Amino acid sequence: MIQDFSETTKLTTAEILRLRGSKNVVSSTRPYAFIVEQERAANGEIEDVATVFLTNSECPYRCLMCDLWKNTLDHSVDSGAIAGQIRYALERLPGTKHLKLYNSGNFFDARAIPKADYREIAELCSAYDTVVVENHPALCGQSCVALNELLDGRLEIAMGLETIHPEVLPLLNKQMTLERFAEACDFLVANSIAVRAFVLLRPPYLGEEEGIEWAVKSIEFAADCGVGCVAVIPTRSGNGAVEFLAEQGVFTPPRLSSLESVLEIVLKEPKTYRVFADLWDAERFSSCDRCVGARMERINNMNLTQTIQNPVVCDCAELVSD
Repeated sequence: MIQDFSETTKLTTAEILRLRGSKNVVSSTRPYAFIVEQERAANGEIEDVATVFLTNSECPYRCLMCDLWKNTLDHSVDSGAIAGQIRYALERLPGTKHLKLYNSGNFFDARAIPKADYREIAELCSAYDTVVVENHPALCGQSCVALNELLDGRLEIAMGLETIHPEVLPLLNKQMTLERFAEACDFLVANSIAVRAFVLLRPPYLGEEEGIEWAVKSIEFAADCGVGCVAVIPTRSGNGAVEFLAEQGVFTPPRLSSLESVLEIVLKEPKTYRVFADLWDAERFSSCDRCVGARMERINNMNLTQTIQNPVVCDCAELVSD
C-alpha cells in the first residue's frame, strides 16, 4: 500500500466516469428493489425495517468507490414519481415500525426529489416511527427540517463519512471535509433529526491493519459528532474505478475477519450509539468456505445484540495481512 501520499495522483471526476461500465435498466415508475431486514433499534429492541431502493436521477457527487449509479437514471424523475414508487413498494411489503428510503443519491437534492413532493411522501410514511433517508452533508439544511416537521415519526438522515484518514478522504472525490460533516451533524441534531453514518472498511490506499484502525477511528469521530448509528461497509470492487486502483496496486478488498475485528474493538465497552457491519454480499470477502457461514452468523448476531459473540474457530488463513 502507498505510504507517501504526496506521490499519489487523485482520479478526477472525468476519469472516474470514464472507467465506468454500463447502467442497469430501471424504470422511473418502480423502485428497483425493496426488502425487509432485522435491525437493533435505538430503543434496544430487534425490529423489522423495510427498505425501499428508489429509482432516481444520478447523484451529482462522483465518489471514487460508489457503485450506486448503476441503478439510476440519466434524468430527473417527474414530480410525484417518488411517491408513486414508495406507494408501490409499501403495498407489497409487510408492516414495520421503521422505513428506509434510499434513492442512490441525496434525498434533499431538489433535482432528485422536489420539495413539493414532501407532503405526499410524509403521508405515505405516517405509520412509521422512523424514516431514514440518505443525503450528502453539503445538502443538509432547511429542507431536512421541513420534511421532519411533516412526518408523524422521526426523521433520520444517513450520511457518508467514509473515513477520517487525512490523506485518503480527499482522494475519494467525496467533495466533503470533516468540518463540513461535523457541521451537518450539529445542524441535524439541533433540529431533533437523528443521524447515522457510513464508514468504509479498507478504502483504497490503505492496508488491512490500517483499514481496521481507521475504520475504528472514523466510527469514534462519528459518535463524537452526535451520530447515533454507524454502518461499516467493506469497500467493494465493481464500479470500474476501484478495479483500476486494484490494477495499480493501491486497493485490495478487506477480509471478512477484519469486519469482525472492527465490531469487536468497538463493542468492547457499552456504547450510546449502535454500530453495524454491512453484510450485503459479504461472503465475497472470505477466503474460507468452511467458516464463512459461521463468521457471517457471528457478525449478524453482533449487529443485533451489540455485544461480542464467541469467536469462530477455524484453521484457515482468515488472518489480518496486507
